[in-house]
Amino acid sequence: MTSTARPFRVLRSKPLWMSNGVIVGVLAILFAVFYVGANIDPPGHMHHLPVGLVNADKGATVGGKEVNLGARITGSIEKSRASGDKIEWKVMDEKEVKKELGKGKLYGALVVPRDFSASVAALTTTSHGTPVRPALTVLTNQSAGSLGSSLARQATTTAAQSASVSVGKDLTRQVEAAQAKAVKAAQAKAAKAAHAKGAKAPRAQGATSKAAAAQTQLPTAARLLLADPAAVHIEDGHPLDSHSGLGLTAFYYSLVLVVCGMLSANVIGGQVDHALGYTHNDMGPLRKHNPLVRATRVQTLAISSTLMIGLSIVMASLVMAGAIGLMGMDASHLPLLWLYSVAAIAVCGIGALSLIAVFGTPGMLLVTLFYIAMAVPTAGATTPVQALPGFYRFLAEFEPLRQITGGVRSILYYGAQGDAGLTRGWIMLGVGLLAAGLFGFGMTRLYDRKGLHRIPHEAGEPERAAVPA
Repeated sequence: MTSTARPFRVLRSKPLWMSNGVIVGVLAILFAVFYVGANIDPPGHMHHLPVGLVNADKGATVGGKEVNLGARITGSIEKSRASGDKIEWKVMDEKEVKKELGKGKLYGALVVPRDFSASVAALTTTSHGTPVRPALTVLTNQSAGSLGSSLARQATTTAAQSASVSVGKDLTRQVEAAQAKAVKAAQAKAAKAAHAKGAKAPRAQGATSKAAAAQTQLPTAARLLLADPAAVHIEDGHPLDSHSGLGLTAFYYSLVLVVCGMLSANVIGGQVDHALGYTHNDMGPLRKHNPLVRATRVQTLAISSTLMIGLSIVMASLVMAGAIGLMGMDASHLPLLWLYSVAAIAVCGIGALSLIAVFGTPGMLLVTLFYIAMAVPTAGATTPVQALPGFYRFLAEFEPLRQITGGVRSILYYGAQGDAGLTRGWIMLGVGLLAAGLFGFGMTRLYDRKGLHRIPHEAGEPERAAVPA
């Protein structure tokens, strides 16, 4: 039966306004919470950000004593409570820190060089040559995330400067004490010599005191440097190629894979429904409706999933062609990257198809929330997971974008090392595929068994109940 009411009269319908208002309102507040909430205060939420701490110092003799100022600096930083639990200092050697930076397991590192104690000791001598300020090296790691590397650099630089001032105070006290002792000894020796020559005691002692002080006094520049002996030198601990987006190409490439999967699920689901005759297909002003082909919900999901797997090969190939061939993105291990891309698109697509099959129209909203709203802030690409609030760190454990990004980052930046994120990426893709299959096919089979199928009744046939009896 066709109504004769004018179309614009539907705008007077309160349920139309209320239902759509609730949906778009919930989407708006959820996107605001997930996006803004995750990134509003990364330093304040930082928890155990992994940073390397290396003491390569060989030690030196200062004031007649063997000292290792590098050990003193790294020890004070490791025990310092200034950063609370925000930084997780990992003590290791130079070889280990390079290895961990090359796997993205560290956001940065502080390295005390081999000649640090010797360079500082040179500042305590009375030589009037130009003093050379020793340097502590801060290593960054943009491949692990630019913001995480920046947070690590800031914390490491602050810790290095604080430790330098602390060591400078100790050395200044030691040098001043040694100088005072040397002056007294020189005065006593000079007074004894003057007395033996019969010189007048006050005049002789004054002259010898000035001579002794001049001999033991540090140059002014050296005294200033000794108060804060170490400079901070910043280096890139794991350099990337120029077309790596400062460490962000892995994230954006992974985001493309996820978006391809979720959007193609919407397209494929609609086209399968059209091919089976359940829906119309509008192409501009034209509308086409195929004859109905009776299919259960399980069969429909199986058809859509098969189509998704086949088209994932096409999409992954074109993504690589666009990113690498057309745009010149730096990449290696291309066959592995292609295979991983195919798997990522297929798993995300089948997961989205399962949600749509189970929840119907609201399923696409859930897909958007799960694959975009909750995924982007927790991917660990812009804001490190260690700088997220606790709830977001929980989401990051299973959100697909973070797992996929870890695998792509390993392939692009870390030589496809398994423990750099690739192994976890493959495992989580397998877990995601299994979960999507069990949920999607399990629920659609339940719908079919309950008679909640999609086959409309024909004329003369009794209409099935829309809900279980």
